[in-house]
Amino acid sequence: MKRCLVVLPVWLALAGCGDSDVQEVRDWMKKTDSQATVMVKPIAEPKTFVPFAYSASAEVDPFNQNKLLAELARQANAGGGLRPDTTRRKEFLEGFPLDAMKMVGTMEKSQTMYALLQIDKAVYQVRPGQHLGQNFGLITAVTDDAISVREIVQDATGDWIERLSKLELQESKESNK
Repeated sequence: MKRCLVVLPVWLALAGCGDSDVQEVRDWMKKTDSQATVMVKPIAEPKTFVPFAYSASAEVDPFNQNKLLAELARQANAGGGLRPDTTRRKEFLEGFPLDAMKMVGTMEKSQTMYALLQIDKAVYQVRPGQHLGQNFGLITAVTDDAISVREIVQDATGDWIERLSKLELQESKESNK
């Protein structure tokens, strides 16, 4: 009996290793494999490379520094070459806008006509050739009733243009009495 108890588990273990249901599973796999269709899309043919012949090799290189310098020179000459002199030292009256100035009178010294400008409460003497205003203004003429000013300003395109302005004599309140 002891021998039976030892042989029985060995026999059961060997019976489980048999090929009883494995063949059935293999048959089912072959049948399923034969019925399945493969759905792989074929790879597209590669495009053929056609080399491009650069025909503008005789033209100016767009990355050439000389072309850039030529364009900068062309832009510098735009606007008729009119530019303010930014290297000259600014005069005191160039720190004030024209609308803050009032012409309050004129005087003549050594046959040169001077205008009297009032800014806030101070009065200044100006003559033709002096600069004033914040837009590179140059006094071109002084008459008994007005100061003519030529300003150099930038327009919307960035070109420098000339603008003519006048500061007219302001009537004082005391002369109306």
